[in-house]
Amino acid sequence: MNKRTKEIEPSILYYGTPVILLSTQNEDGSVNLSPLSSSWALGDCVVIGVSTEGKAFENIERQNQCVINVPDPSLWRNVEKLAAFTGKDPVPEAKKRLGFTYCKEKFAAGGLTPAPSQSVKPDRVAECPIQIEAEVKTVRIPEHTPFFAVIETKAVRVHVHENIIKGTNHIDPEKWSPMIYNFRHYFGLGMELGKTFRA
Repeated sequence: MNKRTKEIEPSILYYGTPVILLSTQNEDGSVNLSPLSSSWALGDCVVIGVSTEGKAFENIERQNQCVINVPDPSLWRNVEKLAAFTGKDPVPEAKKRLGFTYCKEKFAAGGLTPAPSQSVKPDRVAECPIQIEAEVKTVRIPEHTPFFAVIETKAVRVHVHENIIKGTNHIDPEKWSPMIYNFRHYFGLGMELGKTFRA
């Protein structure tokens, strides 16, 4: 196997991260839905990355609440239907140059169903097997990348489709597969390779 390396300058660094649909509430009470591919969890802290030019960022700055909906691979077409839309009107120039257009009714555009949350105002996405109601704790804009925000949230309620629950409080890894965004392509998980000692 050739293990030599070559230095490159990739246009993107989405090297394989789960896709989420972020629900935030607009000023008029309607819900904005944003497909994102930058998130990770540690305990009850979920960190997400969002564009500072998008409606999601504007809503989070105003309200400090969101829902992190985690789709499975079967929903990739629904996610892609939302990819070229923004909830900002007028569309920011940078997004307009990338081909984004305005859409307010994101649930309808994505063929998705809103479900009421219990602890936060934005609706959940009923089709997503994992739905995390969260409170925003910290918003930070990196100096070196000022067009993105790093947002720390605290999970306050976690809703899970019953068919992927194992026992009382565990998600069955044999039944659950997140949708993975791999260099701008959608993937599911492959076969299990093994498990950690803590599994």
